Amino acid sequence: MAIIHRATLTPTKLELVQPWLGRQPWGGSGELELVGSYRFDDPVGEVGIEAMLIRRGGEVLHVPMTYRAAPLHEAQEHLIGTTQHSVLGERSVYAAAGDPVALACYARVLAGEQDQAVYEVYDGDTLVEVRDQTVRLTVESPTTSTPEVQLAHVVDDVEGTHRLVATWEGGSGAVAAGSAAYVHTSTTIGLTGDVANIGEVLEVLDHEDDV
Repeated sequence: MAIIHRATLTPTKLELVQPWLGRQPWGGSGELELVGSYRFDDPVGEVGIEAMLIRRGGEVLHVPMTYRAAPLHEAQEHLIGTTQHSVLGERSVYAAAGDPVALACYARVLAGEQDQAVYEVYDGDTLVEVRDQTVRLTVESPTTSTPEVQLAHVVDDVEGTHRLVATWEGGSGAVAAGSAAYVHTSTTIGLTGDVANIGEVLEVLDHEDDV
């Protein structure tokens, strides 16, 4: 489960990633529109792992990130920036491609060993809401061995024998892929039901953070 605090982020997630996207060759230009997001749990519980799907200039960008209470050693080149969380304090935010905790999560997901996190919202120590998902994940042809993970920058710009496919209101596409022994299956990871009405939850997703 992803523990989300009723809190504020300064800057918000979209405000934080906008200048960083401007420095990426695939980052596009124009206004940012949050399509949805998904999360994974760090088994140790120290690192927040979230990916945002952002529509910009006719494309849907995939921005997987990690949130850390302290800087990640020798990872300055992967630093997106810092944000102030009103409950947890300053958070260092990194591109997931440069964070070994995130890459290990994606490898486990592609191997069918880890599920998408459930969003649990807490006010202090009290659980107040289990939030609907804005993005659902499906693993195509999950592998039985650890794959080499590729993370998409733009949805569907990765190829591999095993693909992690995101589905949101109005679209779908691969957000990660890996290559290993091929067996064709398709598995929805850990969640059932319809994708939520994103208009009800996207604004708060931009302002909240997990542990």
